Amino acid sequence: MFRFFLFALACTVPSAFCFASSTSQHQYHNPVLFADYSDPDVIREGKDFYLIASSFHFSPGIPILHSRDLVHWEISGHVLPRLPFGPEYDMQGGTRYGRGVWAPAVRFHNGLFYVYFPTPDEGIFVSTARSMKGPWSAPEVVISGPGWEDPCPFWDDDGRAYLVHSRLHAGPLILHRMSPDGKRVLDAGRVIVQDAKNLPVLEGPKIYKRHGWYYIFAPMGGVGNGSQAVLRSRHIEGPYEYRIVLSQADTAINGPHQGAYVETPDGQGWFLHFQLRGAHGRILHLEPVRWVDDWPVMGDAGRPVLEGPLPILVPGADRISPQTSDDFNHSGLSPMWEWNHNPDNPRWSLTERPGFLRLYPWLAADLLHARNTLTETMQDDSFVFTARLDVSHLRDGERAGVAMLDKAQSYLAVLHHAGANVLLFSENATDQPLAAISGKTLELRIRVMGDSASYFYSLNQGASFQPAGPPVRLSFSWWKGARPALFAFGTTVSAGSSGYVDFDWVRYAPLR
Repeated sequence: MFRFFLFALACTVPSAFCFASSTSQHQYHNPVLFADYSDPDVIREGKDFYLIASSFHFSPGIPILHSRDLVHWEISGHVLPRLPFGPEYDMQGGTRYGRGVWAPAVRFHNGLFYVYFPTPDEGIFVSTARSMKGPWSAPEVVISGPGWEDPCPFWDDDGRAYLVHSRLHAGPLILHRMSPDGKRVLDAGRVIVQDAKNLPVLEGPKIYKRHGWYYIFAPMGGVGNGSQAVLRSRHIEGPYEYRIVLSQADTAINGPHQGAYVETPDGQGWFLHFQLRGAHGRILHLEPVRWVDDWPVMGDAGRPVLEGPLPILVPGADRISPQTSDDFNHSGLSPMWEWNHNPDNPRWSLTERPGFLRLYPWLAADLLHARNTLTETMQDDSFVFTARLDVSHLRDGERAGVAMLDKAQSYLAVLHHAGANVLLFSENATDQPLAAISGKTLELRIRVMGDSASYFYSLNQGASFQPAGPPVRLSFSWWKGARPALFAFGTTVSAGSSGYVDFDWVRYAPLR
């Protein structure tokens, strides 16, 4: 049996899987999440499945998603309320774009859920909780120092604890003995897999045990073009033999790899993995898994599937999806939101004007250095993101609006200058004034179509919208997809002294 499950599971699964095209309500279609939940890991707690993913510089860190059928998911929370690893995560003395939390792993042992994660500059950490819903303990250092990535714990039948991980930029797989409580390593580690010729760029290991075999599921070959390897051995230290169990083959699913194996209560095996999809980041696909001669066979004989029967039929599950819109009528932020770095909490509020999100502008050279930029993950290939905002309290040099957060830092904003408000479009830190704004409120909109974004504005309460600026090509930035965002910052020394902006609501609508 796989040692991270909470209950004894039968490992037998049907010997065949139906791939016939169907629009039946009992079918699922890939991708199951058209959203950037990269480096996913999944665990089952009774009838509930929980997914975690890397979050890099975004705060709170390590999103947790919940599902009853492995196909329909909602956002339930985060493991890390903040990233407490250094001043740069507060945008003090620098930034941490592309750093922060990399590929995490989740396991259950002795009454606790454990989430292990690396930060490439600070070390490998662990947080624990009695329930996946939290609360989660403050992260503890398991291995200190830079240069490590992608840890995964394992508790063997005899109670011995281990940790496997790789090196920064991918490298050999390294195994450590751990203390029984999983809080510290007991040795310097030993290389158990290193094969640059046959398994280049080997990373993201997940370790399991079944029928006396130790298995390491690990992606190889790189994010955009790689494949999924599975290694096995009768001894945890090796030697390991390997097979490539999932690759693009003749499909359009590039780089299908890095993910999590999990079983349903009746013992069916499933593999949830990512695919790099341009500016949308790494979106998630679900593959059936059957076992032949103690090797996993994924998808359609190693090829990604486009659709298939639902893993579990749960009434009403198809009405569940990740949260995307917000009216700011609650005392706390929806779990759909993540700040671009740790927020400065005194400079935002949901209570000073109930029903509104208030942002106080930060002094910043540009959008990428503006703190308290609030982002959400794209959940569709094409969609419309609209925000209504009250700009009547901006002060000289301050600007506020909506953005697609990536390296091009494109946005549509209202700038207060010389006692008046002006609408401007900005891309690559170059501003283009568009129109004078005389009213208190307006609506700003982003329409995303694939990897392209267009901006619009309305001065008549959404009755009509006008285009603003040219279409923008979005990009995969800092290992993450582009994100719709709300922001406020100023570029003059007086910015942030007394002004603010109030966001009334955000509405997200998929374009089918």
